[in-house]
Amino acid sequence: MHFGKTSATTQEGESRMILIMNFNLYLVSVFVNDADPSTEHKGKLTCLNEQVKISFVFHCDGLLLCILKDDDTKVVVWNPYWGQTMWIYTRYSLMDACGPFDRFSYTLGYEKKKSRRSYKLLRFIDTNLFNFENDLVWYEIYDFDFDLWKTLDVVTPYWRIHCGQHSVSVKGNTYWFATKKNSRGEWDCWFDHLICFDFTREKFGRLLPLPCPCYDDEDHCVTLSCVREEKLMVLPQNRDNPNMFVIWISTMIKAKKILWSKFLRVNAGSHADITLPYGSFFIDEVKNVAMLFDIRLNRYTVDIINGEARQVDLEEFMEESWLTHVCSYVRRVDLEEAIEERWWPRVCSYVPSLVEIKKPKGGQRKEQSILEKHRYVQKLLRLSVFKWRCLRHAAALREEKRLSEWY
Repeated sequence: MHFGKTSATTQEGESRMILIMNFNLYLVSVFVNDADPSTEHKGKLTCLNEQVKISFVFHCDGLLLCILKDDDTKVVVWNPYWGQTMWIYTRYSLMDACGPFDRFSYTLGYEKKKSRRSYKLLRFIDTNLFNFENDLVWYEIYDFDFDLWKTLDVVTPYWRIHCGQHSVSVKGNTYWFATKKNSRGEWDCWFDHLICFDFTREKFGRLLPLPCPCYDDEDHCVTLSCVREEKLMVLPQNRDNPNMFVIWISTMIKAKKILWSKFLRVNAGSHADITLPYGSFFIDEVKNVAMLFDIRLNRYTVDIINGEARQVDLEEFMEESWLTHVCSYVRRVDLEEAIEERWWPRVCSYVPSLVEIKKPKGGQRKEQSILEKHRYVQKLLRLSVFKWRCLRHAAALREEKRLSEWY
């Protein structure tokens, strides 16, 4: 299925999004009204054959970056409006040594040129799997215009990206949660920053503050989203009180500064049994509605939370008075059965794009520079060491399991 002009039109009160469930992509509409919120499956989106499973999808400027579940040798970029696809082949793989999980993070963005947008793909791995400092750090970028990979000069950053797949695109750049090293040179389990990758400069920017400190452990979680690729949204949650939380929205985003305000205050104790965490969320800023997606009892679900604008005073929430939207109802809508509970649903809003994705003509393809060839060889050497450690670690785990079963 591809959208075309007919599928791209929406009705009043309809929020349309791309949802990944059971390793497949779906076009889903959520209809919000005070009486009976509902969802409608518009259809399964197929850019590949039925046997290929998709583990992650990233939306940027109407294009979908699809990561394959069992194959890190290639990715596919797809424009559902035209039905066009473009395969991008990676330069190296780790699945043969590290098992079926893709340890890389991927994102899509564009460079802002005078007459058009030049699209690029960022792929990276930054892991301390074996507790050695900087076991494997490799950031590389693919340029659509020249069909060329390039290693970026990111060697020992003082920050670390959390949840590399939980990224969002805003105005062609990508944002992630990040944390700094502490005074002992270690990584804390909490983070209070965002990091942005600028696709025009091909560099990471400064750390930007989150609206509040957020923890990354079994009792807390935080989710990142965006509004029309123009504003950022943050949803922190606490397992001790999952029915009460605040959704924050950015009011200004610059390279060195970001400002936040509270979009929706939720106290759903009398409305629904909300549990931590939510895998992904989406908001309708016009209707003041939040849609939170997750897996409950082997079912994909969406909690639709409506907010009413009102002035909240110091007495009610023990803080300064501010204008926000307070939860007025919560409705849980069932989507479909989940085959594997560990794979949370991933949702992103969709805006049709007239961009045509094409491989560059033969004359446009550039050759790798001598510096890039040198960097690539150096990274491959580190990669071979990392693979050897992975294989040795896996063998040790198998032997430990065999001995425990023997005794």
